Amino acid sequence: MATVQPHRVRAGRGVELGLLVLALAIAVAGYALVGLGIEGRVPPDVIGYGAGLTGLAVGLHLVLRWRAPYADPVILPVAVALNGVGLAMIYRIDIAYEAREKAAGFAERQLGWTAVSVVLAALVLILLRDHRTLRRYTYTAMILALGLVALPLVPVIGQTINGARIWVRVGGVGMQPAEFAKIVLAVFFAGYLVTHRDTLALAGPKVLGLHLPRARDLGPILIVWGASLAVLVLERDLGTSLLLFGLFVAMLYIATERLSWVVLGMLLFVGGAAVAATAFPHVGARFDVWLHPFDQEIFDRSPGGSGQLVRGLFGLANGGLFGTGWGAGRPDLVPFAESDFIVASMGEELGLTGLLALLLCYTILTERGMRTAIGVRDGFGKLLAGGLAFVVAFQTFVVVGGVTRLIPLTGLTTPFLAYGGSSLVANWVIVALLLRISDEARRPAPVVRAIPTPEVGTPVTAGARPVGARAEGTPDPGDDHPTERIGGLS
Repeated sequence: MATVQPHRVRAGRGVELGLLVLALAIAVAGYALVGLGIEGRVPPDVIGYGAGLTGLAVGLHLVLRWRAPYADPVILPVAVALNGVGLAMIYRIDIAYEAREKAAGFAERQLGWTAVSVVLAALVLILLRDHRTLRRYTYTAMILALGLVALPLVPVIGQTINGARIWVRVGGVGMQPAEFAKIVLAVFFAGYLVTHRDTLALAGPKVLGLHLPRARDLGPILIVWGASLAVLVLERDLGTSLLLFGLFVAMLYIATERLSWVVLGMLLFVGGAAVAATAFPHVGARFDVWLHPFDQEIFDRSPGGSGQLVRGLFGLANGGLFGTGWGAGRPDLVPFAESDFIVASMGEELGLTGLLALLLCYTILTERGMRTAIGVRDGFGKLLAGGLAFVVAFQTFVVVGGVTRLIPLTGLTTPFLAYGGSSLVANWVIVALLLRISDEARRPAPVVRAIPTPEVGTPVTAGARPVGARAEGTPDPGDDHPTERIGGLS
């Protein structure tokens, strides 16, 4: 019997290993340069640091060879490079804090969170054999996401830090639930939109060249809009509000390819934010800092003044084109330089050139995620990969835009670079999911057996089916898994 052989697809694990060597070299070199720039010698623990980071990266590489051999070979090295450079910068800020007798130790804790994150990413790759399995939990993901977003409002465990109620602390361990909510919401949006995309894309009138949705189809976007405004008002968290609503609008556009959804989403959010800025003082204060940061009254305001933003801008200006060099700047003068304002710290010591190199890494990571979305065969995977890639890109834009005063400050953290366990764990889970989906997208198609043409006059037995045909009701391996059913909905 004849067979159709697929083109040979290179798995790319050798390319990935070579890029990992380069990424680890950048990370370890940054760590060593910090010691040379400040103390005139290489840190004594550089070998142990390099060995630990190498073990984590190579361990995840081996997991990919085992469980996802066709996964994209660029995603992991880019994530390792960003994580490693962030660790070097946090170590540099630690030394500055110790010199000023301030609380330090952030680099050691961040290295521990890196280990936890990489191990969790490996577990996702091992346990999740098929990304389409997640579609079964579409509505469960919606309930879980709403619970995570609302968790900081629960008394006792909810914590207000720097004016925003976005933290949860249980037994001495703090976390930001919104970092995990963005992943769970991406699963819900992908499952919902892959089921309803035809209705959202085709129905509705056309006004001024834009296909407008029907009134009854506005329900989901209005619910998400209301939830994002509730986060903005109740939790005083502009960043999470913007991120969650932007994620939904972006995935809606990917599913329908209708520009009207983007225009409508932008109008809704801008209008809602404008009303909130007028009605709620804490929201208006963010806009005052953005529009008038150099006013003395706003600069001296405590809390909620513009001192942090202005000091970050002066740090970026001090860095110039090529930066002051590792250890030669003063990033410690900016409050929360290791987390919220690590972009300003990077810009001061690495300059505009180094900052653009880091932004290029985020661009590459986003591009590989979008390429995965294009290449995967099922609609759910396309939407999920596109949404996760957008989350990384949009969160980076929001953070950099806030630090450079392009948009108001949001309080989000820069993916992989900034100090913070919740952010690091969540972003490594995103990397694992993109790797899992890319393995399916790049995997060669299975061998197809040719069905012989029956000779003329050959009787066909009733109920018989051709060789290689599937029985009725048997799902095609390339089809999406069905969405879970709740109350008759699917």
